[in-house]
Amino acid sequence: MVAAVLQVLRTRGYRAVTIEGIARKVRRARSSIYRRWASKPHLVAYCIVSTMGASPAADEGALGKDLRAAVATLRRAFTGPLGRALPGLVADMAHDRQLAQAVRREVLAPRRKSMRDAVDRARARGEARGALNIDLLLDLLAAPFYFRALFGHAQIDRRMTRDVVDYVLKIVT
Repeated sequence: MVAAVLQVLRTRGYRAVTIEGIARKVRRARSSIYRRWASKPHLVAYCIVSTMGASPAADEGALGKDLRAAVATLRRAFTGPLGRALPGLVADMAHDRQLAQAVRREVLAPRRKSMRDAVDRARARGEARGALNIDLLLDLLAAPFYFRALFGHAQIDRRMTRDVVDYVLKIVT
């Protein structure tokens, strides 16, 4: 299922994803898909979680490594199918409160917790100062990826990923 959705996102974009089309691709009845996902946006959100993972900031032993690993998952996601899906998904979220809550709960919250845990580990190791606005810090790490994916004004690449982490590390240490 995930592979079929990602293929359509990659080749034809968010608007081309339909429950009927995906059902045909995976040779299932539409009703079986609707039993699990309420709508196309819910299915796409599930595929995003499956692709990005919920815990991007593995314990690499140093904050810089942890954050680089975490934002690398964003770079891969936003230069792949998610980058093509994000504008449509955000538009759907603006009109569907349940979808917005599901994305915040299933996509954003676990990823933010993982990055928050990385900062907490860094504090325990003495790498990060204690007086930090963690929510703002997490926004600073992720926002450039979302902004560039939504507006397309600049590339998302390895250099940008490195620069984002380097700037954030200047704030943290």
